[in-house]
Amino acid sequence: MPIDATQPYDDQNIFAKILRGEIPSNRVYEDAFAIAFHDINPQAPTHLLVIPKGAYVSWDDFSARAGDAEIAGFIRAVGTVARAAGLVEPGYRLLANIGQHGHQEVPHLHVHIFGGRPLGAMLAG
Repeated sequence: MPIDATQPYDDQNIFAKILRGEIPSNRVYEDAFAIAFHDINPQAPTHLLVIPKGAYVSWDDFSARAGDAEIAGFIRAVGTVARAAGLVEPGYRLLANIGQHGHQEVPHLHVHIFGGRPLGAMLAG
């Protein structure tokens, strides 16, 4: 069920538990600002998630409250993960769902990286 992106941060969400090591993940990257791991329900041949280490509900929350170094570090992490996965050529898609209309399901900012095949139209119907 989509969440309200204005709700307070829930430290029991699945990504918070992954960050604390309470739930395993197939990590492909980690630095001071972010971790990246394979999605457990991939929607493309390559489907990675990148999450900030800080407690942010959504992109809106992150862009309003994170410091400059944290924002730069997270954005650089997304690019590093895509390059390391070999997705720059022929291309890939980034997706960050925010709130109910954006169909955000986990109340922790996360960016999906999709690649490995032509992805089609940006939005269906």
